[in-house]
Amino acid sequence: MSSATALTELKTRLLTLAGTTDGPVIVGITGAPGAGKTTLVEALVQALNPEDQPLESRRFAHVPMDGFHLSDRELTRLGLLQRKGAPETFDAGGYAALLERLTAPRTAVVYAPGFERTLEQPLAGDIPVFPAARVILTEGNYLLLDRPEWRQVRSHCTEVWFCEPEEELRMERLVERHIRFGKDPVTAAAWVQDVDQPNADLVRTFRQHADLLIHGWVA
Repeated sequence: MSSATALTELKTRLLTLAGTTDGPVIVGITGAPGAGKTTLVEALVQALNPEDQPLESRRFAHVPMDGFHLSDRELTRLGLLQRKGAPETFDAGGYAALLERLTAPRTAVVYAPGFERTLEQPLAGDIPVFPAARVILTEGNYLLLDRPEWRQVRSHCTEVWFCEPEEELRMERLVERHIRFGKDPVTAAAWVQDVDQPNADLVRTFRQHADLLIHGWVA
């Protein structure tokens, strides 16, 4: 299945969910680091929101898990800085609370945190989610993780989709990403093997719990 075909089918599925579910819909997209989750969500949101539509009127919004990274200062205090990106380096409770808030009727803008890749730090109040947003797409590695705090996250998602690209491509993307945001090639490759890959292995153990497996997407 081509990327264009995959995108068309996913758009149709989202529109169907929006038309058959009462209240706001939250769809999670998960997968291993480097699976193309963010680029898929951005492509869907761009395709579904008319280009000339004001932000305040758009029905599809993107709220990433990355905004709930703990800061480097807190990770240093916890002794987790060298494990940044592992499940315990996120504020899963805060993430679940935001998703719960987004599923409730909204009459005012809700601000979600973003993530600055260059700084590798979360940014509070960075993403406005307006009341018009009927479908919220959220993406992150651990949406299906079978731990209490992550089960809370999953409980607020109408569906969770698992993005699974070809493995060699995924690894190449990861190394390229780390280089693009400041690591030298040797450090980038070592980080992928020592930090990203154990997280990827963990994420894959829960893929069977996804509502949909996505094989045909190439970012």
